[in-house]
Amino acid sequence: MLRETLNFKLSVTRLQNGERPDISLAQLIRDGKKAPPAHLTTHATHHVKRPSTAPKPIIDIRHIRENPELHEQNCLERNYVQQSKSPARINEIFAQWQALQKDSRAVRERSNLLRRQIANPASTSGGDDNAEVNELQGRSRDELLDEARVLKQKLAAVEQDEARLVEEMEALALAIPNLTSGVTPVGDEPRLLSYINEHPHETDTPPSASDKVWRSHVHIGSELGLLDFAGAGTVSGWGWYYLLDEAAQLEQALVQFALAVATRHGWRQVAPPSVVYSHVAAACGFQPRDQNGEQQIYSLAQSAADAERGKPELSLAGTSEIPLAGMKAETTIDATELPAKRVAVSRCYRAEAGARGASTKGLYRVHEFTKVEMFAWTAPDADETVDVFEEMLDIQTEILGSLGLHCRVLEMPTADLGASAVRKCDIEAFFPSRQDQNDGWGEVTSASICTDYQTRRLATRAKIDGKLTFPWTVNGTALAVPRVLAALLEAGWNEQEMSVSIPACLQPWMDGKEKIVRETVS
Repeated sequence: MLRETLNFKLSVTRLQNGERPDISLAQLIRDGKKAPPAHLTTHATHHVKRPSTAPKPIIDIRHIRENPELHEQNCLERNYVQQSKSPARINEIFAQWQALQKDSRAVRERSNLLRRQIANPASTSGGDDNAEVNELQGRSRDELLDEARVLKQKLAAVEQDEARLVEEMEALALAIPNLTSGVTPVGDEPRLLSYINEHPHETDTPPSASDKVWRSHVHIGSELGLLDFAGAGTVSGWGWYYLLDEAAQLEQALVQFALAVATRHGWRQVAPPSVVYSHVAAACGFQPRDQNGEQQIYSLAQSAADAERGKPELSLAGTSEIPLAGMKAETTIDATELPAKRVAVSRCYRAEAGARGASTKGLYRVHEFTKVEMFAWTAPDADETVDVFEEMLDIQTEILGSLGLHCRVLEMPTADLGASAVRKCDIEAFFPSRQDQNDGWGEVTSASICTDYQTRRLATRAKIDGKLTFPWTVNGTALAVPRVLAALLEAGWNEQEMSVSIPACLQPWMDGKEKIVRETVS
């Protein structure tokens, strides 16, 4: 049912042989028709210093220059207000670069003529119709050498200005987000696609205030001795936690169950590193700070000696999407390997510098957590990519459905897309304790299509039909432990028994337990 509900295709596809359609890209994107992905990718790595050893991004500045209004509107729709001015600025810089090119061409031609005259006067035979050559032949060697030196200095200055303009254009292009699929709602309101499982309340009447307290995973965890926030606050501060006893068991059970589902669907398991180069994270669309300047990524301190040597900066990975994408950096994937589907378990680190409050209480927003992530490289083809994307959604639905959680599947709007995504679907679970916030809904999984945004910036290529191209990437959460654990505690809570029921699918990893009950002291 979900596959039928989501049976729409990306509004992007390959542009063959560099041809450009007569129809405008704005119309292609808005109508959901097929448009050229080879020209849909720009980048946002300007906040991170990129060392010389890093993969060199391949940016399609030409598409931005030829479609400035499209990119400007796309930036505005995605709340990249500052970047919306970049397309027009790129065209201004390009005009300056063209003028320098024209000037340098004349200087180079004169310099080449001088060089030939100095090296071999006979090679520049003049005539009545070539006054420039005749003039050179009438000058001494020293005069020619003097002019050649002057022209060399002038050309070096012009080339320096050209390089500066190119660097400025690239920096602006790097900050522009990917374009947007035609199925993505414009604005800040998501579109409901479907539900998973039935709503836990028989009536529309919200729980009472006392009921809300007991249904909060924070109170349930405290009542059953499963969560320790106070101890973690002393050791690490706000946003960290201890999982105790059955909660720690549940974490491992959730991970093993999610892995079992994903690997059964053909996803190959990877154990990735948790520390990555900062420029690799940036190439995947993750910046150290968000648009409000708030910290998003934990950067590792660097010694003065390492900084002096130009050693690349390191960060804690916010998701295994980053090391998975980087695994194929500067490599070529054979067409026979596509789609290449991987699943990884990792600890994830998020600075999450937002305000504290009821919406972030407990396990809902934390700095460190365990997550099972799916990541795939596909051929640059809309049909194949959406097939993998829908498979991710099917896996997410199977996992959450088996856990008995009431969820809804959403097509996320333009305002909610990250820099790299052309399309994103979230699944939100119902949290009884959050009834006064977003009607109790809270995100538990997400899946995104990024086309060639990441592969162009990581220099990942694919060889298809004997030609090198950029594969597309798709990523999706199989299971993020803290929020799912919180939802399970709240959904499975029985006030009369003071217990939490354990879903049948997790019981094999919970020593066969069906419930978590409070230990009584004799």
